[in-house]
Amino acid sequence: MLSGSLNGKQGEIRHQKGINVSLPLTKMIHSVFLINASGDIFLEKHWKSVVSRSVCDYFFEAQERATEPENVPPVIPTPHHYLISVLRHRIFFVAVIQSEVPPLFVIEFLHRVVDTFQDYFGVCTEAAIKDNVVVVYELLEEMLDNGFPLATESNILKELIKPPTILRTMVNTITGSTNVGEQLPTGQLSVVPWRRTGVKYTNNEAYFDVVEEIDAIIDKSGSTITAEIQGVIDACVKLTGMPDLTLSFMNPRLLDDVSFHPCVRFKRWEAERILSFIPPDGNFRLLSYHVSSQNLVAIPVYVKHNISFREGSFQGHFDLTLWPKQTMGKAVESVLVSSQLPRGVLNTNLSASQGIYTFDPVTKLLSWDVGKINPQKLPSLKGTMSLQAGASKPDENPTINIQFKIQQMAISGLKVNRLDMYGEKYKPFKGIKYMTKAGKFQVRT
Repeated sequence: MLSGSLNGKQGEIRHQKGINVSLPLTKMIHSVFLINASGDIFLEKHWKSVVSRSVCDYFFEAQERATEPENVPPVIPTPHHYLISVLRHRIFFVAVIQSEVPPLFVIEFLHRVVDTFQDYFGVCTEAAIKDNVVVVYELLEEMLDNGFPLATESNILKELIKPPTILRTMVNTITGSTNVGEQLPTGQLSVVPWRRTGVKYTNNEAYFDVVEEIDAIIDKSGSTITAEIQGVIDACVKLTGMPDLTLSFMNPRLLDDVSFHPCVRFKRWEAERILSFIPPDGNFRLLSYHVSSQNLVAIPVYVKHNISFREGSFQGHFDLTLWPKQTMGKAVESVLVSSQLPRGVLNTNLSASQGIYTFDPVTKLLSWDVGKINPQKLPSLKGTMSLQAGASKPDENPTINIQFKIQQMAISGLKVNRLDMYGEKYKPFKGIKYMTKAGKFQVRT
């Protein structure tokens, strides 16, 4: 991960294991383009020299070849540049590199840019960026120095550039002033650059959200083909002074492929499996992790399905039932089922025991908003599908995609043991919240 404050001349990346990688001066980010869902470039920023917009034609060509926006290659080589992109909130953030550079260096920086916009404006949308275009350019100017990441921590940036408010915007319009602060951020002069000095709160509190996203592919018989969990621990810490926190887990060995915020002391994690850190002030992502061992990944929703088409018949049969599984008594909520039916399907005549279903005869997309699953009365969707006259039997059955949420449960079984604070004498409010949600959860029929 990028460290909180990177030297502009050296461009140094601090890896989570403490390995420093020095980037030569020839390797830098030259330009950044922001492209919306319609394929329009609505913002661009250049360092060193201006790169023509025509370089994005290579990106548009790759976008046309991709079936989905998520399938656009993150790294696209061109005769004279490399295009490295991330897709967030239906916006492509495209960085232009003139020579080879570690792609993860650029990808991590682009994610930091998106997170910063979201922190400043509440949302990271095209409208929010256009409404705050002056602040956006000021942020990009501070985040990159001569093409190298400089200040990427929110605490430092907020001392450099004040977040926009209605009053401040009006004053700036009248007086012609900017949001740029007049003093150097205190964090820049500290050994903990991610935290400003002199923090004071009336109510001291530290809250942590353990959020896990399960990606799975289930075959026709109900067996798991692949399953993995992507997890994050997001923190909201509002503590006075310079607190030193430790967070321990009941089963830390579950965590694999862990990526930390720079504030975490990696050596202690390696030795004791305890997170020890001086936290940034406010909201931040403490760590992200990955669980891929299939025997550790429980599938929380089971689908019983019978979708069939008969040769020579103008009708197809549709029968779908959901029920919770291995949820430790926690409710499965916000369930949404969708399926792309074959092109030969003209219409559907289905009955939902719970929720509302819709079918678009143009796109052939079937959506069923189930809501909350009641284990005592399982939700089902049954009925028939009308096929085009003379249409042949579809080559394959549709795939079912499921979205869901389970509150107060981490599907991996991860549990926080305790949270302790040192260095300050007051007692803070502390809280841990768990949530599991579906990522790409597919059931083949």
